[in-house]
Amino acid sequence: MAVLATPGYQLQPAAEQVALSTNYITNFNFLNQYLPDTYEKEFERYGNRTISSFLRMVGAEMPSISDQIKWAEQGRLHIKYTNCTAGAIGTPAAGQCIFTIADAGATTAAIRVGQTLFIQVNTSGASNRAVVVAVSGLTVTVAFYESTINIAATNVCSMFIYGSEFKKGTTGMVGSLEAEDEIFSNRPIILKDRYAVNGSDMAQIGWVEVTTENGASGYLWYLKSEHETRLRFEDYLETAMIEAVPAAAGSGALAALSSGATPSAGTEGVFYAVNSRGNVWGAGNPTTLSDWDTIVSRLDQQGAIEENVLFVNRQMGFDVDNMLAGLNGVVGTGGPTGVASYGASYGLFDNDTEMALNLGFTGFRRGYDFYKSDWKYLNDPTMRGGLRAANSVNNTVGTVNGLLVPAGSTSVYDQIMGKNAKRPFLHVRYRASEAEDRRYKTWITGSAGGAANSDLDAMEVQFLSERCVCTLGANNFMLFRWGN
Repeated sequence: MAVLATPGYQLQPAAEQVALSTNYITNFNFLNQYLPDTYEKEFERYGNRTISSFLRMVGAEMPSISDQIKWAEQGRLHIKYTNCTAGAIGTPAAGQCIFTIADAGATTAAIRVGQTLFIQVNTSGASNRAVVVAVSGLTVTVAFYESTINIAATNVCSMFIYGSEFKKGTTGMVGSLEAEDEIFSNRPIILKDRYAVNGSDMAQIGWVEVTTENGASGYLWYLKSEHETRLRFEDYLETAMIEAVPAAAGSGALAALSSGATPSAGTEGVFYAVNSRGNVWGAGNPTTLSDWDTIVSRLDQQGAIEENVLFVNRQMGFDVDNMLAGLNGVVGTGGPTGVASYGASYGLFDNDTEMALNLGFTGFRRGYDFYKSDWKYLNDPTMRGGLRAANSVNNTVGTVNGLLVPAGSTSVYDQIMGKNAKRPFLHVRYRASEAEDRRYKTWITGSAGGAANSDLDAMEVQFLSERCVCTLGANNFMLFRWGN
């Protein structure tokens, strides 16, 4: 039977700035013998409502003194082109051919005379080997080793260098190659929040004891609201680093938020960085071993990090469990005599039929180690939980089901520090100096609640942070979502 739509769950926050009449007993008719009993403590029906913890688990926080963070990431060591059009075979000489490179971003061929190439037609797979005899800009003239040439004029080919060969008594290699680095950058954004309550309402005592996730408790409603504002702000410190995007040129956000001579607004969140520079699984959840083989093959083409953590929503977690269970299911006969029993072999040891069955897995190995962890942010109905998946009408709009994060750290050249540094693949940079630390600032203004720095008859609690997240080696991450 399907889960009914009622009673459902609240999507709006229940915290109020002041105690309202709905929070109190309103039936004060003492002639009424049916006065209600009241519980002294607020019931925590939604459990722990905070969703932050992801970045604390996989990253670190480090100070930064600049408006911009820049770092360099290694390019590929070997050279390969995949969009090379063959000219007429036998031109400019017998057994030779001129190839024109049209790969995106290529301005000159990083191939030198004397190097040997493996060349393959992209559509048919036909191939030959050749030695480079001339290079000019984006054109490469080769002489084939084979007498039978399987490549025809106008074929679009891929080519990569596998070595070199020179005649006896010749000079050395002409030219040299510089190391290829890719420079990435991000900028911090300023996050703020505020809680305010006037002095008169602070004197009001509620009739029920309240508590919050950080352990604060008491009978003062304004205290609960202040702590919930703090918890909400701490959640936003993480979710902003996950969801943020840079403001596009000509956008309304760029016009509204830019300050200074160089227009800028927004920042690169984790999802944006992985969507732009990482790997994306656009078919919802991988549910078969062949799906994971495809994922492993892609990771082979990237950094090949040995250990990876999967942060998933509940459905993707179930899909992984069901896939592994389907590979490992058995039927047992260990019940009482004459009675058939059914068991399952999950994990390293068989579950006894008399024991409670563990129907989940914490990880598996398929080429690499994958450890699975539920991500509350993707399950919470007030955040990404419950968003619809892609549909047949518009399959480019869909929900995020999980994120594969490489474990460990990587070495990058920090342009601010001017040297190589070990950094977690994901880490937060916040603005700080000897005089100002903007990692997490909070201060109280007004003339109530212990504050005495203003003539305002209220207590105002201010929250501020300035930070961004750096996603190093985004090519090692994979985002699981609906929609291509």
